[in-house]
Amino acid sequence: MSLTGKTVFISGGSRGIGLAIAKRAAADGANIVVAAKTAEPHRYLPGTIHSAAEEIEAAGGKALPLVLDVRDPDAIEAAMARAADRFGGIDIVINNASAIFKTPVEETEVKRYDLMMDVNVRGTFFTSKAAAPYLLKSGNPHVLTMAPPINLDPKWFAGHVAYTMSKYGMAMTVLGMAEEFRGAGIAFNALWPRYGIATAAIEYAAADAEALRHCRTPEIMADAAYAILNRPSRECTGNFFIDDTLLASEGVTDFSPYRIDPAVPLREGMFLIESNAPPPGA
Repeated sequence: MSLTGKTVFISGGSRGIGLAIAKRAAADGANIVVAAKTAEPHRYLPGTIHSAAEEIEAAGGKALPLVLDVRDPDAIEAAMARAADRFGGIDIVINNASAIFKTPVEETEVKRYDLMMDVNVRGTFFTSKAAAPYLLKSGNPHVLTMAPPINLDPKWFAGHVAYTMSKYGMAMTVLGMAEEFRGAGIAFNALWPRYGIATAAIEYAAADAEALRHCRTPEIMADAAYAILNRPSRECTGNFFIDDTLLASEGVTDFSPYRIDPAVPLREGMFLIESNAPPPGA
């Protein structure tokens, strides 16, 4: 497996899972387009598109940092054009940009509701749409979205209806586009973690650094994404992958290196079906 010479466009790639995926692909010598809003340091969160580009190039890839607000379809199209002009095309798109506010109905403000819908649903849809003309020219085109399987159990709605709606909107984009572009050979898949992933954004949202001890590192998502992106696009589309289940199918049996603190139990993630048991060793 190798992503050598491939061009990967990642939304929200300045930190966390997006950056981990970028560095994993960069290790093969891939071209990485870091498209995110953070050009200047955030007040609370580390990382900018420029610091991410430095890490990507240190890992062995070529980087193009672009300021992008995925709520703006015109800006998305311009970013895609710049990426294709710089690297000669686009082979892979990672829809990683996401807004998270897990608030109950009475505490959900209009501006936060709109932000989640605009970034998560609108951003995913129009980023995928803008990429399609370039992906059609690729030999093995993939779109991978950080979205959960659609689980209609009411417990995954109560307490955070708006957030759930936005994440399922991302999932429906995967479901619909996978079928619409099946004949064209563009793969659309989703990837979701079984347990919590330790990122600065999650720490900030939870306001609890202790919670990160119960998480896995972003590298488990990066390794899972790498495995998906190396599969033949015409044979792998419309799937909702869970990180450790996917890696187990690739032969991984020891998941301990992904744990922040092996001495504490892992925090279970959201939206999973109870019958979807973790693989051995996970």
